[in-house]
Amino acid sequence: MIAMVLNSVRPGSYLDSVALMRLSRDVAAMPGVEEAALMMGTPANKRVLAEAGLLAAEGEAAAGNDLILAVRADSRETAQAAIAAAEDRLARPLAGDHCPGDARPRTLRAALQERPDATLALISVPGDYAVAEARNAMRRGLDVMLFSDNVPPDDERTLKREARALGRLVMGPDCGTAIINGTPLAFANRVPRGDIGIIGASGTGIQEVTSLIAMAGKGISQAIGVGGRDLAREIAGISTLTAIDLLDADGDTRRIVLISKPPHPEIARAVLERVGQSRKAFTICFLGAADLELPPNARAASTLKAAAEDALGTVRIGPDANASVGSLKPRLGAVVGLFCGGTLAAEAQLILLRAGRTVASNAPVPGAGPLAEGGAGSDRILDLGADEFTRGRPHPMLDPSLRNDQVRLSLSDPGVAVILVDLVIGFCAHADPAGELAAALVAGPQKRPHVVASVTGTEGDPQVRSRQVATLERAGVIVTPSNADAAELALALSRRMG
Repeated sequence: MIAMVLNSVRPGSYLDSVALMRLSRDVAAMPGVEEAALMMGTPANKRVLAEAGLLAAEGEAAAGNDLILAVRADSRETAQAAIAAAEDRLARPLAGDHCPGDARPRTLRAALQERPDATLALISVPGDYAVAEARNAMRRGLDVMLFSDNVPPDDERTLKREARALGRLVMGPDCGTAIINGTPLAFANRVPRGDIGIIGASGTGIQEVTSLIAMAGKGISQAIGVGGRDLAREIAGISTLTAIDLLDADGDTRRIVLISKPPHPEIARAVLERVGQSRKAFTICFLGAADLELPPNARAASTLKAAAEDALGTVRIGPDANASVGSLKPRLGAVVGLFCGGTLAAEAQLILLRAGRTVASNAPVPGAGPLAEGGAGSDRILDLGADEFTRGRPHPMLDPSLRNDQVRLSLSDPGVAVILVDLVIGFCAHADPAGELAAALVAGPQKRPHVVASVTGTEGDPQVRSRQVATLERAGVIVTPSNADAAELALALSRRMG
């Protein structure tokens, strides 16, 4: 049977990307539907749809501000029904299960008329329009959280330079996590207020550290995401430096934690020079970075858990990984890591490499060491949020079922000793990622690899961390307090072949 691809276009009908990904997931789950995606008609998105086999002539003709509804199904009737269902959902409010909020004004001007006391604008429009909207907000005296992606580096640098000159902060582009004045924004967790400030070029890194601090009974003053490219050479850490200035001047912030994958060496030196000018204590967690020359007021942390513990002082988070082994017996074979969070995947990769393992990954950490080609006996770390897995599909934090096929393959592979996974809960994330994983494990073989997991999140999150942990443990999953603990335990439960 030949699959039928249908597109429907809604002119001038922009919707937030998170809402669109959620609706795409729901439509794709309909009987007879092979794949579905709802995307704005930008050139980049049309390339994504074409690569996913979802672009028809109607979608190809769409403009950047048009919404494309794309479906591939087992028949024309099924595709038409799926399009009709999507149209029906679009006619109703699309607030996500965990993204509360009423309808918003359609323009920044109208929003400021309704809320003249606003100090921050969260912008999520196609990348082609994002810079203009951000600049408009900055010139009206607002700081900006730029959720939009597909913003060219040159535009990002220019925008951030202008923001710094105006005394404004730009978080992003592609900033998915922040906690400002106690309010979680986008993919973030409900944590107590406290005196620890976080600055991160990593969304899941911020989520892990803030959640671990909350687990220890402490809180956050502010958590500022700066966008994944901010510490690259072409951006030069502009937003990171601005964020340091803000938290340095904040009387509610006692200690500041910096989180990133390895920054460019020149930018790292500039940031650390600014750190050294502060009277506050800093924790520097640049995952995979080596030979950092830290000022006297800063300490290095090699993992996200270590960063949280350093910020907490004498408090320790949960038991060591080896304490979780108990009567479990190590198995001969590889560790396979299947991750939703890119920074969590990078952290696990680094822990395995430091233990002398050979590791293959679709997202290697720059400068972390030689990686294998994925041959027999090599550990494998997959970042399932990378482009090759998400083209035309929701991110696995929105749809964790995308990981299930990989889980089933690993369960039936005799060369796998441990399956290592992360679950990231919180606002805007899937309502029950533990349930999705448990369902995949039920269908697995009776004698299966060890399954080790961490749950990034808090009791205050909509999914409730303890409930997620209980679901996993009922399914036979070993749950550790942190992602670093999970990677260490995976090492302890696996023995290399050969």
